[in-house]
Amino acid sequence: MAGVRTYTQELEYLHQLSPNIWQIKKGFVPNMKVEGRFYVNSNLEKLMFEELRNSCGNKAMGGFLPGVKQIANVAALPGIVGYSVGLPDLHSGYGFAIGNMAAFDMSDPNAVVSPGGVGFDINCGVRLLRTNLEEKDVQPVKEQLAQAMFDHIPVGVGSKGVIPMGARDLEEALEMGMDWSLREGYAWAEDKEHCEEYGRMLQADPSKVSARAKKRGLPQLGTLGAGNHYAEIQVVDEIYNEHASKKMGIDHVGQVCVMIHSGSRGLGHQVATDALVAMEKAMKRDKIDVNDRQLACARIHSPEGQDYLKGMAAAANYAWVNRTSMTFLTRQAFAKQFKETPDELDMHVIYDVSHNIAKVEEHILDGKQKTLLVHRKGSTRAFPPHHPLIPVDYQMTGQPVLIGGTMGTCSYVLTGTENGMKETFGTTCHGAGRAWSRSKSRRNLDYHQVLSKLQSQGISIRVASPKLVMEEAPESYKNVTDVVDTCHAANISKRAIKLRPIAVIKG
Repeated sequence: MAGVRTYTQELEYLHQLSPNIWQIKKGFVPNMKVEGRFYVNSNLEKLMFEELRNSCGNKAMGGFLPGVKQIANVAALPGIVGYSVGLPDLHSGYGFAIGNMAAFDMSDPNAVVSPGGVGFDINCGVRLLRTNLEEKDVQPVKEQLAQAMFDHIPVGVGSKGVIPMGARDLEEALEMGMDWSLREGYAWAEDKEHCEEYGRMLQADPSKVSARAKKRGLPQLGTLGAGNHYAEIQVVDEIYNEHASKKMGIDHVGQVCVMIHSGSRGLGHQVATDALVAMEKAMKRDKIDVNDRQLACARIHSPEGQDYLKGMAAAANYAWVNRTSMTFLTRQAFAKQFKETPDELDMHVIYDVSHNIAKVEEHILDGKQKTLLVHRKGSTRAFPPHHPLIPVDYQMTGQPVLIGGTMGTCSYVLTGTENGMKETFGTTCHGAGRAWSRSKSRRNLDYHQVLSKLQSQGISIRVASPKLVMEEAPESYKNVTDVVDTCHAANISKRAIKLRPIAVIKG
């Protein structure tokens, strides 16, 4: 490309469609097949544009392009349809931005699948359990309960699982997902009903998962991991939609819930790494050009594309078994503390959503039904009422969408909308989204101050690595309420419940 454009020249390609939606016109980057869109409110808009301005004439951006550029580069991938969509929690990631959704036409022989559009933590996701406990029941024993959860759930970088696993068990878990957990007695039958894909992707093929990935995954099943993963004891703070919340078993403010946020650990990371290597070769063979080499991809129907989708599905199954195993351990911790069975404590799964996954789905595009491969990276499926793929309990309310906050800030439950189905292929935000890089957080924050601030807010914390606390401090993230309010205002998902943490367990 001739000369680097100035910030003012870049802005000519960005057009505000409504208070919450910006359009990225074709030509912003070369070869755009569709336009880009991103959802922001006035606060989040400043962060997006500041990042773009800082990148103009400055090649060194810590290895990643600004989010707006990444949305546009995805819009240049072969076979993309609709828009390359950036959700309000968008921030720079590997290839795709985190918070980017893109759909590819399965009937187009050139359409691609890109591991960068799923992310390294395949099927990282969130699960929410309800209880019949009140905040007043938990507050006197909060420290003991937090410690019991910390003792039961292995956390931290090198943590090893306590669920007995041999090589054969792993193969079966990769293929069967939550059906394996159910068979082994770690899940309740109704847990599966309240899980995206019913906790099992049927196209999973464990033979497409490398020996190295399996070796990494074998000791880690039923572990939380580190980074932004957590288990939180939360209290219902506000109810915005009584009808939807009652369907979820939440009927009043003060009710205690547990949120678990984790993914496929080292196994998923290795599946993504292996696929990227294979796809670099496939791109040369099939002469696929991309604007950013981090967007390595393969045609959906090529051997490499199919191998990745089968391996990704197996890693997704692993992640569901992982969250199910931690649900089992959480139920044990509560049962031990309150001397009642998990059933007596009503510890049912409200829902389990994925926010790093690619799925084959049916959507209406330009008035026609199309089979699409929808990449959601740092974004959550949010299907509307009456959609056949959501549980019978939620047919009238729309799919529950779980939005995890950052350590010590609130989380939300949203519901999917018909408008979201049209505008974003049934997709919404996934969390707060980083505002600072991990290194900037480490430079600017002191972990003693972060921990004492949490304690002053009445939040118990158990953490395996105190240094990680700076990276995950609320200051490192966008305001989750801004993110949720933007989705609500744009009507791509609607607020139902707000939850606040009273205890946090982290890696």
